[in-house]
Amino acid sequence: MSQTRQAVAQARYLVAKIGSSSLTTAAGGLDRARLDALVDAFATRVAAGTHLVLVSSGAIAAGLAPLGLRRRPRDLATQQAAASVGQLALGHAYTESWARYGRTVGQVLLTSDDLVRRAHYRNAQRTFARLRGLGVVPVVNENDTVVTDEIRFGDNDRLAALVAHLVGADALVLLSDVDGLYDSDPRLGPACMITDVTGPVDLRGVQVGTGGTLGTGGMVSKLDAATLASHAGVPVLLAAAAQVGLALGQADVGTAFAPTGPRLSARRFWLRHAAGAAGRLRLDDGAVTAVVHRRRSLLAAGITGVEGDFEAGDVVELIDGQGVVVARGMVGFDAVELPELIGRSTRDLPPELRREVVHADDLVPV
Repeated sequence: MSQTRQAVAQARYLVAKIGSSSLTTAAGGLDRARLDALVDAFATRVAAGTHLVLVSSGAIAAGLAPLGLRRRPRDLATQQAAASVGQLALGHAYTESWARYGRTVGQVLLTSDDLVRRAHYRNAQRTFARLRGLGVVPVVNENDTVVTDEIRFGDNDRLAALVAHLVGADALVLLSDVDGLYDSDPRLGPACMITDVTGPVDLRGVQVGTGGTLGTGGMVSKLDAATLASHAGVPVLLAAAAQVGLALGQADVGTAFAPTGPRLSARRFWLRHAAGAAGRLRLDDGAVTAVVHRRRSLLAAGITGVEGDFEAGDVVELIDGQGVVVARGMVGFDAVELPELIGRSTRDLPPELRREVVHADDLVPV
């Protein structure tokens, strides 16, 4: 067994994501037998001492049949209407299924705004920590009833990766209707499964398909989520929901993604992946070297340009001369203050302005 699979098998704090197609029928509506089978496997893992967070798709799909809709709606308003009906059905189903094992579940609905805003992010951390202390199994979903295109996560795979780091999970398991990552779409012809991904070299030449009719994800979103989580130090297993027992047992199925980067602090992860950028600062070559390679603070002298309308405390992207993003950080000045400061040495500035534009503690290379 690889180190990554062992880490998944022995994880004491686990985030598992379930796709819509694993919970619903092709015509819409919940498949209670499949949901119960998944909960059976999860409950076995919880009984063994693992704390579990479920990121569950299926709210919109569960609302289709009750509303007489034959396919997933394309317009946002109807999606939100379906979600408002489906979330109740999904939550009720999970409550009844987990009650068979004497377990209490709680619903956590998030939008990307809850993770972009630092105060919301910290509050979400506290909520998950308290649910863990109370022995509750959180069931997480994007808040489709109120979310807009501007504040969507995009899919629940990415949401699961963000939640895995938010709660400090030991591992992430992505469950869907596919049994692993293939080098090409197996629906279109012969393809080989990639059992282990240890770095970018293992993904060279891989061609992945898009999602199905009930969900928004697909292999593209799963690969992006697995890469995001593994890059931040979280081991990932991608497997079929039909093999959930094996995935949560020895983890000897599917595709395992080894951590490719150090485990980031919650703050640095938020800066790199969760926070929305309000603007950009263009750096000269010397500043790029100082910020990226020497992990120094960004000073006004190294800035050559300012883009966007931001305030002190907002997150901005730091870009090099070619426009490539090299870092993200929390800026210490308003956008309107910077044009008169850029390119000037700190000693030439008025005393009240002699401070870092982005402090090293508030900066993370990308």
